[in-house]
Amino acid sequence: MKLSFAFSPCPNDTFMFEPIVRKRIDLFDLEFDIIMEDVENLNKAALQCIPDITKLSFNAFTKIYDKYQLLNSGSALGNHCGPLLISSKSFKETEIKDLQIAIPGYNTTAFLLLKYAYPEAENFVEMVFSDVEKAILSGQVDAGVIIHENRFTYESKGLRKIMDLGENWETRTGSPIPLGGIAIRRDLPEEIKLKVNTILYNSVQYAFDHPQSGLDFIATHAQEMDKNVMFAHIDLYVNHYSQFLGQDGKNAVESLFKLVHPDNHPSQLKTLFVS
Repeated sequence: MKLSFAFSPCPNDTFMFEPIVRKRIDLFDLEFDIIMEDVENLNKAALQCIPDITKLSFNAFTKIYDKYQLLNSGSALGNHCGPLLISSKSFKETEIKDLQIAIPGYNTTAFLLLKYAYPEAENFVEMVFSDVEKAILSGQVDAGVIIHENRFTYESKGLRKIMDLGENWETRTGSPIPLGGIAIRRDLPEEIKLKVNTILYNSVQYAFDHPQSGLDFIATHAQEMDKNVMFAHIDLYVNHYSQFLGQDGKNAVESLFKLVHPDNHPSQLKTLFVS
């Protein structure tokens, strides 16, 4: 059986899934058609139910949980790894709601965390995450939400942090930050879902056990990223939650889900995850 598998070219994803791409592990007679896209493009494709398996923002998942379920491995979730709201200037707290803010996509968890921190903010400009810093520096926007490797580079460009949106989430909820996960179509046979669950787990385990094996693949897709930044990116976003969500990870996702769907019956939460 051939399944489409979409994920981002970011180092955390290429690190975790290179063993699948290069067939370093047992794929249980499954084949994967690999698709690599920016996170918001992945979100938009998932909203159209295009890929069989996809990395997506947990915020996007809250919009399509009737079509997809979450797998237990491959997530970006943890502590002190959330998006940052940055600018080139200082602003009073009361001014932030009136700023024009660049965001990496309306379906990203970063956008949801921005709205969680500043619910009155409403002036947004959507753009590819890698363009946010340039938009601030050029004066196109007043501030911006950065994700991925940009959190390692913004200070060197003279930009400053307004708020760590992930830290705000952690402080207010007591949960790790649920950024993104791997979802699979609900209408696939249960046997296939369980196989893919195992394959993802084994892929992340292989990457942990052989951290140098996929470096050429990771570096190729990281493009111009400095190698030190590339490794810092992997260290920050790939952790024990990436290997297996566990109950703490699932609780964090459920907290986000309840924020978006406060009126849903608790029994709905049991079907969010593949067993």
